[in-house]
Amino acid sequence: MKDGSRGRLYLCATPIGNLQDITLRAIETLRRVDLVAAEDTRRTRKLFSRHDIHTPMISYREENRLEAGGKVLERLEGGEDVALVSDAGIPGISDPGTHLVSMCLERDIEVEALPGPNAALTALVVSGLPTGRFAFEGFLPRKKGPRRRALEGLAGEGRTLVFYESPARIARTLADIEEVLGDRRVALARELTKRFEEVIRGNASVVRERIEEEPVRGELVLVVEGSTVEEGVTEEEALGEVVRLRADGLSLKDAVDTVAVKGSGLSRSRLYNLALKHRE
Repeated sequence: MKDGSRGRLYLCATPIGNLQDITLRAIETLRRVDLVAAEDTRRTRKLFSRHDIHTPMISYREENRLEAGGKVLERLEGGEDVALVSDAGIPGISDPGTHLVSMCLERDIEVEALPGPNAALTALVVSGLPTGRFAFEGFLPRKKGPRRRALEGLAGEGRTLVFYESPARIARTLADIEEVLGDRRVALARELTKRFEEVIRGNASVVRERIEEEPVRGELVLVVEGSTVEEGVTEEEALGEVVRLRADGLSLKDAVDTVAVKGSGLSRSRLYNLALKHRE
């Protein structure tokens, strides 16, 4: 505790699997602070046990973020330093940490980030897909309709896409990607840095068929190739390509599928509807 001044919030990155993947600075900070706010206290206790950390801990998760966040703010405003840890990786990425950071900044409480492991970046660099420009999209909606609409909004995105997903939904998500974005290259990373770490690479259809035969478990990161369409392609140009393929004898469905897979930047459903209106 610092007399006469406010404390500081430290965002401490923790391992995404292997408990050795933590920086010396993070260990020192977790030992030194007055309190640790943890998203998953049971998981954090295992980390503490491995690295001989005995700092008091409270639970800070989505379900109690308002109440627990208020307690953390009281401690900070009273001069104590607090470390925030998520269940794995960097706090504030797809977890309630972002709310606590906002509350601290609104009160002029200093926030300091200690870098370290991150599942999205780890999956990206081993995916084999372009890493120069990428977009992290977190979790897609659970329900099919909203999920497909979210994917349609990304159809023309040229950056590599990175998602978090659950084992229960991954096959359906890949099927939607195949239908909406086309049969793009993907990399599905599971259990990164853990004993059964695996990265499955291939087109969306190939990876989907593989996991339908052998369901996957554990924490998943899905990396998806961005759109390969050149900038400036319009709906009219994509529709013109569909019309040309139809004239060559392809069915409407096959023509739409071909143009979508080639990277028109439009979803199959959008192209199909445009083609139907053109035929009327």
